[in-house]
Amino acid sequence: MRLPLLFLFFTLFSYAQDPCDWSVNISDSIGSYKNTKDYLMYERNFAGNSNYLYFSLALTDNLPTLNVQFINKSKGFLPAKCLDKKSRIYLQLANNKIITLMHVEQDDCGTSVRTEDGNINRIMNGYFLFMKDSFEELKKSPATLMRIKFADETVDYILKENLVSEIDGKSYQPEKYFMNTLRCIED
Repeated sequence: MRLPLLFLFFTLFSYAQDPCDWSVNISDSIGSYKNTKDYLMYERNFAGNSNYLYFSLALTDNLPTLNVQFINKSKGFLPAKCLDKKSRIYLQLANNKIITLMHVEQDDCGTSVRTEDGNINRIMNGYFLFMKDSFEELKKSPATLMRIKFADETVDYILKENLVSEIDGKSYQPEKYFMNTLRCIED
């Protein structure tokens, strides 16, 4: 009787821990690259303008990076936000510690695309490096506030404990993103 109960416990425990969800996982003679699926961190829809912020974690030949995708949609003019070598992401944790991620030295102002329905979409990707010893702090405490320093402005984003997306109706936990996902890119 104990053996089936023990088996059931371990089965439930292993099921409760989400496996890493990869969008890319390749390894060849040149090297290896893994990237988690995009995860919605911020969403704002107001007065015909929509802003979305997605994170994914990548591991390229054992170098971990945070990939950030900015998507803005509007019927009107969308000013460009640019990333440069001085751009940073600052994460304030619930334990009041501040974690800094540095943008790779690549300038980017995104790409603007007009859709058939008249919307203008601006898409920009940024790649940020983790500072030494930041993993341990990010795994221990939720991130409650994120400040992104763009080339010409700084924008604050409040990270929610629970975010139900208007796009797909799914529930996301931006505050615990790093706590739940960093294990995917650790060796």
